[in-house]
Amino acid sequence: MTGGAGFSSQDGWRYGLLGLPLAFCALPLYVLMPNLYARQWGVSLAALGAVLLAARLLDAILDPWLGRVCDRLFARSIPAVLAFGAAAAVLLGLGFSAIFLPPVQQPDALLVWAGGWLVLTYLAYSALAVAHQSWGAMLGGDALQRSRVVAWREGLGLAGVVLAAVVGNLMGVPVMLALFWLALGLGWWAWSQAPRPVRHAMALPEKHQGVSLWHPWRQPAFRRLLAVFMVNGIASAIPATLVLFFVQDRLQGSEALQSAALGLYFFCAALSMPLWLRAVARLGLARSWALGMGLSVLVFLWASQLGAGDGALFLIVCALSGAALGSDLALPGAMLAGLIHDAGDRGRADGAYFGWWNFATKLNLALAAGLALPLLGWLGYTPGARDAQALQVLTVAYCLLPCALKTGAVLLLYSFYIQPAAKPLTT
Repeated sequence: MTGGAGFSSQDGWRYGLLGLPLAFCALPLYVLMPNLYARQWGVSLAALGAVLLAARLLDAILDPWLGRVCDRLFARSIPAVLAFGAAAAVLLGLGFSAIFLPPVQQPDALLVWAGGWLVLTYLAYSALAVAHQSWGAMLGGDALQRSRVVAWREGLGLAGVVLAAVVGNLMGVPVMLALFWLALGLGWWAWSQAPRPVRHAMALPEKHQGVSLWHPWRQPAFRRLLAVFMVNGIASAIPATLVLFFVQDRLQGSEALQSAALGLYFFCAALSMPLWLRAVARLGLARSWALGMGLSVLVFLWASQLGAGDGALFLIVCALSGAALGSDLALPGAMLAGLIHDAGDRGRADGAYFGWWNFATKLNLALAAGLALPLLGWLGYTPGARDAQALQVLTVAYCLLPCALKTGAVLLLYSFYIQPAAKPLTT
């Protein structure tokens, strides 16, 4: 079956399964690895944080270039893309394993070891992710079909996050690594069996010579969508950065509450995917995304009223904000796929678009941490604080600042997409 004919559930899991190992490896790198290196081997958290940040920034800078590499491979042949993906998957597995099974235990040597393998791991991850995302965009279809493609990828990715959280904490590193290799192999195999982009809709190699790395930025529609995506993305990344501080200090919650909150958040995001697809069928992509942002604003306004002992109510916050997250995961990527098609760049520059898109995603995370953490310190909050003023600062940063940014993103979305679409109906 080709990408232009509909998208069944079988097509969905075949294409989307690779999203599971890609998401699976992210959580251990950000949560388990720093804890392991610091607690077990005495590596400085500050030094380790610097190494992680440097490796991530290098990875983000190289994303657009990786996008152009993927475009050239798609222009050559589908087997070339799959071979590239297989090589990237092997390197990802090797790098991920090396990080968690270092042959040295001295702190300085560990930093050097981790730094080198993190660069390779991030690069392999990005290469595989950009190729996979570009493939999905090239399948085409209407707004609902594009949403299904992205929802399968992101929904299985959320399953990977939950699986990594359970396996990494309860079963240990060897089991985690074995499961990751198994998921990576099955994910690549399923991808190789997935619907393929229709060959006649793809550009010939010579057409790529005239498409530069900066081509997406010449499209006003891309700049508008990226503006909405980044404002909304920073708004979502700030609570992700601060959630443990909020649970520990504002709610004075236990470790069990922290684990339950994170698990429920991602579980509800995955469960919400079919609901957002129904919303797209009735409202369209832009209005459905705005609805998701609005839900998030209402939920975080409510969260700002919570305090010590409100752990049960916070779980409701996590469930509803997780449902809102589903719209952030499924709908912007579908809008980008439609934008690429409308610009005449489908099969021609998909990788370039997704390279810059992934660069923006990583920049959002860096900006969120770079804005929220220094702001908290400057305003007087320190971890473990219990005085009312410090906790109010934490609440403003965790709840109200994201609400302000989300509101700004909704206004941009309305201005760029919803209002122009409604004008023909009122004239």
